[in-house]
Amino acid sequence: MSSTDYSYDDQGQFFPFFVLTVVGIVTIPLTYSVLKPSSDPGATAPRIKSDFRPEHADLVDSQRKAQRRKERKLKRAIAVVAGWAIMGFMAYLIVVTARIIPKIWNPYDILGIKDSATEKEIKSHYKRMSLKFHPDKIRPDPAKNQTIESLNEYFVELTKAYKALTDEDIRRNFQEFGHPDGKQSYSIGIALPKFIVTDGNGKYVILVYAALLGVLLPYMVGSWWYGTQRMSKERVLVESANNLFREYEEGITEGGIISALTTGLEFQEILKGEKADSGLGKLESRILAEGDVTPLAAGLTTKDRTKLEDLDGGVRRKALGLLWAYLGRVELDDTALNQSKVDVAPIAQSLSSAFSVIALAFTTTGPIMASYSTTQHLLQAIYPGGSPLMQLPHITQSIARAIEGDAKTHLSLQQYMDLPEAYRKRLSVGKGLLTEAQYKTATSVARQLPRLQVEKAFFKVVGEKFITPGSLVSLVVKGRFIPPGSANVPEVNELDLEDVDPDEDDVDAINGRPSKGKDGKVAKEEKPVQPPLAYAPYFAREYSPRWHVFLTDSKQGKIAVPPFTFTTFDKPIYDESGKPTFNMQTLKAQFQAPPSAGNYTFVFNLVCDSYLGFDTKSEVTLVVADASQAVEIEEEEEISEPDEDSIAGQMHALKTGGIAGAPAPKKKKKPVQEESSDEESDTDGEVAEDTSETDTDTDEE
Repeated sequence: MSSTDYSYDDQGQFFPFFVLTVVGIVTIPLTYSVLKPSSDPGATAPRIKSDFRPEHADLVDSQRKAQRRKERKLKRAIAVVAGWAIMGFMAYLIVVTARIIPKIWNPYDILGIKDSATEKEIKSHYKRMSLKFHPDKIRPDPAKNQTIESLNEYFVELTKAYKALTDEDIRRNFQEFGHPDGKQSYSIGIALPKFIVTDGNGKYVILVYAALLGVLLPYMVGSWWYGTQRMSKERVLVESANNLFREYEEGITEGGIISALTTGLEFQEILKGEKADSGLGKLESRILAEGDVTPLAAGLTTKDRTKLEDLDGGVRRKALGLLWAYLGRVELDDTALNQSKVDVAPIAQSLSSAFSVIALAFTTTGPIMASYSTTQHLLQAIYPGGSPLMQLPHITQSIARAIEGDAKTHLSLQQYMDLPEAYRKRLSVGKGLLTEAQYKTATSVARQLPRLQVEKAFFKVVGEKFITPGSLVSLVVKGRFIPPGSANVPEVNELDLEDVDPDEDDVDAINGRPSKGKDGKVAKEEKPVQPPLAYAPYFAREYSPRWHVFLTDSKQGKIAVPPFTFTTFDKPIYDESGKPTFNMQTLKAQFQAPPSAGNYTFVFNLVCDSYLGFDTKSEVTLVVADASQAVEIEEEEEISEPDEDSIAGQMHALKTGGIAGAPAPKKKKKPVQEESSDEESDTDGEVAEDTSETDTDTDEE
C-alpha cells in the first residue's frame, strides 16, 4: 500500500518554481488588461481644432491630465513590470541553480552490467560483486568517506538488483512498478527552504500565513465585492442613486435636477472637512449678485435661489453654489473656489446620467428630456435658458445678447451660421463684441461641430412588406452630419435613403453577423467611425458625444420606445483634411410592434447629449396592418398579360419565348397602401412607413 510523505525542500530548488507560478498567475492576466486596447471611445477619437483657451484653462487641463493618468492604469502597469521582473529572476534561479534530480532505480546500473546480459552472465557478475562487497569481507575506506552503514546499504542494493533480474516475483514488481519492493510511496516537497521553518522561525511563518490568508486575502476580496456592490452601472454610488431617486418629481426641471444632483455623496470627497463651509459666503455673494444679462449673475431663477437658501450649510449647499458658478461662468477670485468649481462639473455629469436612468424607469417624458438637457448644459457650462451661441469660443452672455438683439428666443448655432456672412459679422464684431480673430475662431469651431441632420426616418420589418401586430419593427433613421455654416452641401441621393434587406439565403446578415462571400470567407467588417470628442473647453474631462433615439407618446406624455444610444457610425464623418463628407449615416432601433392593428402616432426624438440645439423632434406614424388583411392584399386581383392576338401580345411572346395560343403567365399586383404623403416609399413596391421630419406616411412610388 502506497503512502504520501511530506518533506521540506532542503535545497530550496523548488522554491523558484513556486514563486514563478504564483506570480505568473497574477502577472499574465494583469499584463493583458494593461495592453489590451481601451474600450473608451474617447481614447482614439478625433478632436475639434481650436486654439481657444478659456479662463482658468490651467485648472481644467490639470484635471484632464489627472484623469488621463488614471485611465493609463499606472498602478497596474507598475505591478506588471514588477511581476515580470520577479518572474525573470526566478527563471534565472531555475537555470543557474544546481538541482538534485532523483535517479530512476535501474538494477542493470546498480550491478554495472549491460542490459543485454544473459542470466548466466548476471549470476556470474553478482557472485564476483558479492565476494568483493560482502560486509564480512570489506572494510570501510575513510579516504573515500565510506562507512559500515553505507557499505551495508550498497550490498543490499546489489542483492535487490540481482533478485530483480533473477527472481520472478521481484522481476514482476520491477517491471510493473519500477522497484523490486512493488509500489512505492512518494514524497511531496514543500516549496519553502528549510531554514524558514527551522531554527525557531516557524512561528513567524505561521504569522505570515495567518496575515495573508486570514487578513489580507479576505480584505482584498471583500474590498472588491463591496466596490462592485456600492457602485451602480452608471458608475455612481448606489447610495447617491437612491438619493436621486428620492428627489425625482414628475414636473422636475433643469434647475430642480441640478439641485437634486447635489445629494450625491461623491461631492463629499472633494468638499470634505473644512472645505464644506470655507468660502461659502463669498461664493454665494458672487452667484447671487446682479447679472449683466440675467437677474442673477449665475443665471438662477427665483425658485433656484430659494432652493439654495433653504439648504443648511455644508457639502450640499457648497456643491450647489459651485455648480451654479460653473454654469454661469462666474469668476470667484479665489484659487481654491475656482478649483472646486471645475471639479464639481464631471461629478454632476455622472450623476445626471444616473438620473436619466431613474427618469426612464418612470417613463415620463418631461423629466427624461430635462435630464438630457441638464447634461448638455453641464458639458457646455451654460446655465439653463442660456444662449446656445455660448458654445462657441469667446462668446459670453453679453455678446450673445448683443448678437440676438431683442429676440424673445435664442438663436441656435444653425440659425446663427445661416445668416449672411456680412450681416453675421456685423452683428458679432465690434466694440464690446468679438475681434476679427475671435470671430474667425468662433465660426471655425462652429463649422466643425458634428450636427446630425435627419433626412428620413421610417419603420420596417426585415424581409416583410407590411408591419403586422407583434412583429419586430426597425426604426430606421437616415441622416447626414452637416456642421453649422457648411457650404456646398450636396443634394440627398434618393438611393441613400433606402434600406435594402439582405438576401433571403443570407442567414448571417439577417441575424446581424458579417455575411460570407461566394468563396465562403467572411467579408471584412468596417471599423466603426468615432465622432470628434465633445467641444467643451470648460469641462474638465474628455467626453465622447452620445446620440439617443427614442419615441414618445405626446398624448400621454410617456416614453413609447426607450432610447437607443449611438456613439459610433458606419461611415466617415470627416475626410483626411477635416472637411465634412456628408455621408449618409444609418441608425436602427428595434422594438416590438403593438399587439393590434391601427395607426399609431409617436414623436420621434434624436438627442445629442453634448450640444445645445442639435436635437431633432418630429411626428411619425407607425401603420400596423392586420395579418389577414396583409395576406388578402398580396393575393388580390392578378393582372393578366396582354392578349396573345394583339400586337403587344405577340411582342411579349417573342420577348419571353412564349408560344402563340398558350396561356400567358400571370403576375401579382404589387400591394400599395394608399396614404397621404409627400415622400416616396421604399423601392420594389414595398410599403415602408416613412417617418421623415416633414412626413410620416407612405405613398405609391
